[in-house]
Amino acid sequence: MNNILEVQNINKSYKDFSLKNVSFELKEGYIMGFIGPNGAGKTTVIKLIMNLIKKDSGSIKVFGKDHIKNEKEIKDRIGFVYDDNCYYEEFKLYEIKRIIAPFYSKWNDDLFNKYIRQFELPLDKKLKKLSKGMKMKFSIAMALSHDPDLIIMDEPTAGLDPVFRAELLELLLELMQNENKSIFFSSHITSDLDKIADYITFIYDGEILFSRTKDEISESYGIVKGANELLNEEIKKSFIHCTQSPYGFEALTMDIPKIRQEFGDSVIIERPSLQDIMVHMHMARRQAGNE
Repeated sequence: MNNILEVQNINKSYKDFSLKNVSFELKEGYIMGFIGPNGAGKTTVIKLIMNLIKKDSGSIKVFGKDHIKNEKEIKDRIGFVYDDNCYYEEFKLYEIKRIIAPFYSKWNDDLFNKYIRQFELPLDKKLKKLSKGMKMKFSIAMALSHDPDLIIMDEPTAGLDPVFRAELLELLLELMQNENKSIFFSSHITSDLDKIADYITFIYDGEILFSRTKDEISESYGIVKGANELLNEEIKKSFIHCTQSPYGFEALTMDIPKIRQEFGDSVIIERPSLQDIMVHMHMARRQAGNE
């Protein structure tokens, strides 16, 4: 199976932040969720893939081709949804479409008009008159109207109401019926990725902590809940992170068999959500940094 996106050992340094040897691969026909706390480097990675900023070192291939040498050809096949508006706000929606459409070899007016009707967008209104959610809907319509092979989305559900968020996720799943398409979906709303992602890549402070299938992640990690009196310092060290309250403890583990052997039926072990994993790993890193 072909890799539609390959990021290998990417480094990018700023005054107060660095990406450090970032690597991951997205296979054709799959959805990858890209998660991490604010400031972890998600948007920087996406800007590097789109060649909006220059990397210090490493390589990026899209459709098996260098993303800089073949930039025009690659971007013709990408649908890009950025987390902020990237269109001129004084133009009306139909005017923006008229300007942008000729840049894509496979632009489809019928598809565009379908999304405009589906998203209930006013073509004769200036972009600046729309709400943030409506602007995001328009960006999504523009990104999908040239039948892209790779869809890159940076926080596309931010600012959207729950109903449209659900509609968008359903739309993306429909698009994935075509096994040649792939989606790279950055979001802090991890519940969206729980529903649609095949792979999850977790970035923290400019480093990739893991890039695995969602099934592998859910099988590897467990949330352990039990009474505080079951804990001692040695047991706490075996957890990735542990929090305590007057009602008991909750911990993240990667060694479920050991926990079952240690505690038996005296604890509850649950399958974690992506948010559970992200929060516990963030707190563990922050705690380690304070020690």
